[in-house]
Amino acid sequence: MTQTHSAALRRALADRLAEGGLLRTEPWREAVESVPRHEFLRGGFFEQVQGSAPTAWRPVLPDTDGWLKRCYVDESLVTQIAGTIVPGDIRGEIMRAPTSSSTMPNLVVRMLEDLQVEDGNRVLEIGTGTGYSTGLLCHRLCDEQVTSVEVDPEVSRRAGTALGACGYFPELVVGDGLAGHKDSAPYDRLVATCGVLKLPHTWVEQTKPGGVILATLCGWLYSSELARLTVEEDGTARGRLLGGQISFMLARPQLPPPLGMLPNLDGGEERRARLGADVLDDWNTRFVAQLAAPRAQRISLSRNGRTEHVLIDVEAGAWAALAKDGDDWTVRQGGPTLLWDAVEERVTQWRSDGAPDLDQFEVMVTPQGQTIAWSS
Repeated sequence: MTQTHSAALRRALADRLAEGGLLRTEPWREAVESVPRHEFLRGGFFEQVQGSAPTAWRPVLPDTDGWLKRCYVDESLVTQIAGTIVPGDIRGEIMRAPTSSSTMPNLVVRMLEDLQVEDGNRVLEIGTGTGYSTGLLCHRLCDEQVTSVEVDPEVSRRAGTALGACGYFPELVVGDGLAGHKDSAPYDRLVATCGVLKLPHTWVEQTKPGGVILATLCGWLYSSELARLTVEEDGTARGRLLGGQISFMLARPQLPPPLGMLPNLDGGEERRARLGADVLDDWNTRFVAQLAAPRAQRISLSRNGRTEHVLIDVEAGAWAALAKDGDDWTVRQGGPTLLWDAVEERVTQWRSDGAPDLDQFEVMVTPQGQTIAWSS
């Protein structure tokens, strides 16, 4: 009965994804209808406790009523918290940050379609996670054509168990996904299921000329976008952002450092701001701001009877504190660079060029680094 029920749930999921325009081709539809997502969630998942502050999570295990149906709801399901804690470890609630999840199926499918996989392609996946997307790749291609890298040994082990239970045996590697996996290179396609501040050139080196790299580019202000790049003969990669406000957990080696002791926010130089901190509430504007300050983190503080919005670049030792003064904003800045000056300059230039959508932004990766610029 469960097998028949899960097959019906998979077909229903495929129907919803197709109706939404995300599941566009028959090979991927067949994969979605064939690969049982619930097998990759046998360890359960966490659900958010509504109304909790700070956010609390509680486990949903396979013996919980409605577990199977929840596995086929189009939502991301948290599978690990605080780097080691899985649902079976908890009785009650936990207030820690998620560190691994089963990505919502519509995003998984959208990325696999956008990867433009062709028969016979060899694919490197960065971030095995639960293994569900790995299973879809194996079904679409074959085990020997799929390599998946996961930084967490226990996450990789659980994924391998689930994949084996479904009859899939790809090459699973435990290691830093930012380094790729050169032993099985070159690849025709590379897809990353984690966010990165900068796309590593090692990924370009391990992808064949003409091959495609699909990855989510992010910053510590947490506006991120999916980018698709084609590798060139000269060892560079070029492409565009695809738009759609895609969000993934950052690759663990690129997580922001602890803020530590805050700087003296009463120091520095104060002036009237040309742009207020509220511009960062807009996704596209925040992405542009990140281009100027990719390693800045944002916090809000209540001081002296008002709210201050603070950007801090811990590594550079730079900071900017903004507060509303009537209808205007003021900014104080300190450190070796003026963070808010850089943000204002970049955002103002973008707006003067007509504020092009993020899918008009071009990305280039060379051995010297990454550049992102918009077409005006």
